Amino acid sequence: MKRIILSIGVSILAVSAMGQTSREEIFADLDKAGGVYYAYPATSADNTPAPKGYTPFYISHFGRHGSRYLISDNDYDWVADLLRRAREADALTTQGKELAADLDSLLVEASGRGGDLSPLGVRQHKAIARRMAENYPEVFKGNAKVDARSTLVVRCVLSMAAFCESLKEINPALDITRESSQRYMPDICPWNSKGSDFRSDKGWWKEVSRKFKNRQTRPDRLVKAIFSDDEFVDKYVNPYNFMWGIYWLAADGQNTEGKIDFKRYLTPDEMFDLWQCFNADFYARYADFPGNNGVAIKETVPILKDIVDRADVALAADKPSASLRFAHDGNLVPFSALLGIPVASGREDKVENFYKAWCDFNVSPMAGNIQFVFFKNRKNPKDIIVKVLHNEKEVVLPVKSDMAAPYCRWSDMRDYFVRLMEE
Repeated sequence: MKRIILSIGVSILAVSAMGQTSREEIFADLDKAGGVYYAYPATSADNTPAPKGYTPFYISHFGRHGSRYLISDNDYDWVADLLRRAREADALTTQGKELAADLDSLLVEASGRGGDLSPLGVRQHKAIARRMAENYPEVFKGNAKVDARSTLVVRCVLSMAAFCESLKEINPALDITRESSQRYMPDICPWNSKGSDFRSDKGWWKEVSRKFKNRQTRPDRLVKAIFSDDEFVDKYVNPYNFMWGIYWLAADGQNTEGKIDFKRYLTPDEMFDLWQCFNADFYARYADFPGNNGVAIKETVPILKDIVDRADVALAADKPSASLRFAHDGNLVPFSALLGIPVASGREDKVENFYKAWCDFNVSPMAGNIQFVFFKNRKNPKDIIVKVLHNEKEVVLPVKSDMAAPYCRWSDMRDYFVRLMEE
């Protein structure tokens, strides 16, 4: 996919954003080894004052659902069943018994909730909405119109509900509509057959990923630390699958209320090695990996078209309003790359070096989001400027503009978006 040449300022910003190596970041905060399971980190939002004379009046938002439990109950149950069988056979070490007890405790909370939004996910969206309304109160004054849409998946619907509830708590007079229907799925959760083919078991990436995971997965230490009976291991334990089962528990523990630390059963190096596989898979299938020929990015053009089309309507109406969308990491990751958000746009060919160019936890943590905040000139309503926030931090897209960052003329950004769609 063709790219507009970046200015020196934007290039410096991109280098700065990726200055820390991901290994250093992860060893400093092992929760980041959860990848896209990383719980939303923002507790404040950037808000550089707008140029004099400009007032916010429209926000267009695209977000991922908040923190959730592991995608399926089976992700918990098969590990718990194995550990129970080992406990009954007296085949667990002291640490193995601790692991079994920790998982039993987690199941009290997580059982029956596979794939569901967790209470933390609710709090995340309520907090994001609150910061949005506090930073741009002009957008949410009086009976301003807020149009919210989500995918059909319940965790997205509940994320939308939490977000809108928070706005209503701040201003009960808001006119908020909420919808989750097939009608809007093509605009917020699009897909095409080429992207689907590349990501499927038939795509060539599947074999590359399998071999990389085999090289990175070294379960012997973990298995010996948990199981005391070699015969039990020979009969019942798939070391590779067991290690990945523990990794998923470690990755998602931060999104639960109990926050049991399953990371302690893996070493930092093991967490880092397994995260690289998870990160590589997401990068290849959903980001700007040269080997996928742009199929993932092109898939999100309908999202960008919806951003532009609804902005045109909102600007023509000239009334305070907001458009909210709630979808998934598989949408947010390629859309971020399409826009040219610096941390989302790294390019790398070699699987072992993917993490040096692109880190999933920086792009799409739980409740990750992109916000377009529009401002109008009080003296000239047709003079519209805009800024972009990624996870509530101001970013600069590769758009030429005579405005000081993070602001840009909407006419310039719109032209850039139209060129992206045409390409």
